[in-house]
Amino acid sequence: MSALFCRRALLPQGWRNDVLLRWDAQGLLTEVTPDAVAPADAEVAQLVLPGMVNLHSHSFQRALSGMTEIAGDGPDSFWTWRDLMYRFARQITPEQMGAIAAQLFSECLRHGYTSVCEFHYVHRQPDGALYADIAETARRVVDAAQLAGIGITMLPVLYSYAGFGNAPLQPEQARFRTDAEDVLKILTALEPLRSTAVEVGVAPHSLRAASVEQIRTVLAALPGERPVHIHIAEQVGEVRQCLDHSGRRPVRYLFDHLSVDARWCLVHATHLDDDETAMLAASGAVAGLCPTTEANLGDGLFPLAPYLAQGGRFGVGSDSHVSQSPVEELRWLEYGQRLVRQARNIAVAPHERRVGNHLWQAALAGGAQAAGRAVGALAVGYCADVLVLDDSHPNLYGLAAPDVLNGFIFSGNDNLVQDVLAGGRWVVRGQKHVAQPAIAARFRQTLAELRELRS
Repeated sequence: MSALFCRRALLPQGWRNDVLLRWDAQGLLTEVTPDAVAPADAEVAQLVLPGMVNLHSHSFQRALSGMTEIAGDGPDSFWTWRDLMYRFARQITPEQMGAIAAQLFSECLRHGYTSVCEFHYVHRQPDGALYADIAETARRVVDAAQLAGIGITMLPVLYSYAGFGNAPLQPEQARFRTDAEDVLKILTALEPLRSTAVEVGVAPHSLRAASVEQIRTVLAALPGERPVHIHIAEQVGEVRQCLDHSGRRPVRYLFDHLSVDARWCLVHATHLDDDETAMLAASGAVAGLCPTTEANLGDGLFPLAPYLAQGGRFGVGSDSHVSQSPVEELRWLEYGQRLVRQARNIAVAPHERRVGNHLWQAALAGGAQAAGRAVGALAVGYCADVLVLDDSHPNLYGLAAPDVLNGFIFSGNDNLVQDVLAGGRWVVRGQKHVAQPAIAARFRQTLAELRELRS
């Protein structure tokens, strides 16, 4: 069927009753009509939300989940975790990357993500040589997204240096190496894949891994509407290194050298001073927040309250995929702020005092902006990305529409997403991904292969 009748649906203007959704063969909504009468050809759902955008993903890291929670001989941090991740990344084949990504994307869909922005930096063979197809590994991840049914923004990564001052890469970073010319070749190779379900942008890895001159070269050749993502100010150590190198903090350094606007997504941006917070909010760029990964790595907490007070935009991502749930990301985002500020109900706005409503709708808007795709809203011309919630669950049963998102995000740990439509295709039914048996079998085989190599 290409129609869904929603007893209650969250539209851009708020909750509406008796909403008829129709979509075309391209997976785009052609009708969004409130106060409609249920037609005979439409399936009926009780509670419907727009699907969430996962704005930051390193899909291969899904296979590391649970394997890095062992203390070393000294203090553990992002930097010790990174060493373990590098060793893992050296072993993965393109086929295994695809298998891991398909499993991850099926999990993301089951929990309510219908789009993903893939910050993809494993481009080379284990010995550092390019594949015959320079976009080989990126294609595998796009293929996995299409198999799972999730929309994707592929972001090939510019990654040339090991640190500020153009420090040479370490041997374990050989698979990541790209210069501006490599990235532009990858972008050209991926161009024919673009569709309503696939966009292609670019991601300078970070200011420590790509020079300003390289970034300018890539941006000069990138169409003006394409998204640009960058890791920035994730750890205190990075901030110190940037200060030592330039005399400026990372976000200040970025804004002083490049024109940052609404097509940018600054991922993490954890450690900002007051001026940087104001600059980021005023720029129209999106702060890409990944609370479960930032907590897992001990990175710190983003200054959310002052950022929101200045009109800052944000979205959420699962990054290293210790969680695949947007509910958990948003809950962590709010609860982290409550703990550090010793206060309650932080993520609100003058026009929206319910925390769940503000979190979900702000993350939808920021995620859609970061994805560079027509997603994040139940509106004509947008992708038909729909979550059907389990209205019979005790956490939602009998709630008035304005309270549904508070119940969804802040009540218990059950997955309340019942069915998922992504790009006009039903990909989750009864909380199960429609292709899960085949996807899971290949993932299990891949884990066995990788763990055998590590033993």
